[in-house]
Amino acid sequence: MSDSAGGGDSEGVAAAGQDADGDSEPPQRTSPPPESDCLELEKTSPPAAKRLRMNEEDRTVVEDAELPKLNEEPTEQPDHQEEPTQHEDQGPDSGGGLVHHGTEEESHQNGDGGHDTHLEEEVKKTPEEEDECNGNEPADSPSEGQHLALEFTQNPQILTGSWTEYSGFPENYLKGCKWAPDGSCILTNSADNILRVYNLPPEVYSYNWNTLPEMSPALRMAEGDTIYDYCWYPKMNSLYPDTCFLASSSRDNPVHLWDAFYGDVRASFRPYNHLDELTAAHSLCFSPDGTQLYCGFDKTVRVFYTDRPGRDCEERPTVVKKQGQNGIISCFGFSPCQSVYACGSYSRCAGLYSCQDGSLLALLPTRHHGGLTHLLFSPDGNYLYTGGRKDPEILCWDLREPGRVVFSLKRNVSTNQRIYFDLDLSGRYLLSGDTEGVVSVWDTQTAPPDGNEELLQPQLRFQAHWDCTNGISVHPFMPLLVTSSGQRQFPWPGDSEGESASDGEEPAMSPREVRQDNALSLWWAGPLSPASEGNPETSTEAVETEAIGVQAADAL
Repeated sequence: MSDSAGGGDSEGVAAAGQDADGDSEPPQRTSPPPESDCLELEKTSPPAAKRLRMNEEDRTVVEDAELPKLNEEPTEQPDHQEEPTQHEDQGPDSGGGLVHHGTEEESHQNGDGGHDTHLEEEVKKTPEEEDECNGNEPADSPSEGQHLALEFTQNPQILTGSWTEYSGFPENYLKGCKWAPDGSCILTNSADNILRVYNLPPEVYSYNWNTLPEMSPALRMAEGDTIYDYCWYPKMNSLYPDTCFLASSSRDNPVHLWDAFYGDVRASFRPYNHLDELTAAHSLCFSPDGTQLYCGFDKTVRVFYTDRPGRDCEERPTVVKKQGQNGIISCFGFSPCQSVYACGSYSRCAGLYSCQDGSLLALLPTRHHGGLTHLLFSPDGNYLYTGGRKDPEILCWDLREPGRVVFSLKRNVSTNQRIYFDLDLSGRYLLSGDTEGVVSVWDTQTAPPDGNEELLQPQLRFQAHWDCTNGISVHPFMPLLVTSSGQRQFPWPGDSEGESASDGEEPAMSPREVRQDNALSLWWAGPLSPASEGNPETSTEAVETEAIGVQAADAL
């Protein structure tokens, strides 16, 4: 796979209804597309992308040849399979192959009014659902007995990262990072329009951090143009190669499903507009069970079935009879406890919809200063966090009283770039970077439950990068963080070509000092080993050392 690809130069999204001459596939693909757009569920060559996993007890290497056969049922365990390790048994519901769409409950009918009433009906929970939403995991949960709590009494310690990978392409800044659902690897997006997959270094488990080398991508998947959005298959589990794939959308291209073991395209979903022209999705999100892929467009959501590639989809307009949610649907989020999903749009508002038929349940007030770029549900499903571009606040909405903001979180966002934020497994800590490279950590439990709206102060702030920290992701069950940095650099007025100083004088405006930091960083945010606890060095010094190394790599 080539390390470079032709790239678009636009950070923002293009207008809805992109025109294209045909279904242009990524230029790096050499094999013909699958017949009838069917998913390739079997491969003849051995997996080459995934790193060998480490056994939790004796750290012996488990060969990839020990993976179960692709046609086995997910609940059946092979006779030779060892006890699940910290690296292997990750997903709450691991399974081989693609799950199939099951029968859904009858949806609540949406009338001309009373959206708030319908939402209250949706969020009513049974005692079993309450236990599940409050973090009482089943006995077979992969994080049971393995989860280490995050500790933010001191700054996280940097372990390793990747910066040389992004120094060979001019202004190759990152655009986000996401942990795989099983915690085995990291997915990144960058300005060169290449998706990269990094395996988690096995040395992390043994606290042998001094020997951690710089991370190198195990896979590179090049899209043909600017990547709008990307997401993991939610049931992804490294033990079952059939579940290891991800989706991406790029300008003037269909939605692609990428194989996370081989790096090639498994299938394509082709959305067409009312003129029968191929149009690109601006946002993507799988349903929690993985059976459906939701795609955001201008005032429309299209829903594809994961096991049915092609152009057949369900259209769900967000504006009906000139009422509803306007603008391009820029982000999605699914409630972990109810059949409800949220859509954020560039019209600066968020809407709540029924998963069954896409009917509007509630439209939250317009409180943001810019278009929404990211949103998250709390693990108990009672709260929704939303953030926008060029917007200094993350708002926490109480969905039991739609329209009520519980508290706001301040961060510095002075760019149109998408700045991600993330919640830990318990929903207690919310983390976000900002334009200045600072990561803020808020303890949401310190907010008064019944108090008035207020500004919640961060519990911890630390300098993660010297440039914009646009991506942050918390490991599913380990105290690990991953951050990505970089942004498009614009010259100051007076930097135009052909302008030069006369008579040896200095120009009226000299180029500004630009401190580029295009890097991926891996952090430890948990208890330190006994050997590390006696080390007087602080993590801040480690950050400065890492930043100096990044700048040196960029200079090369």
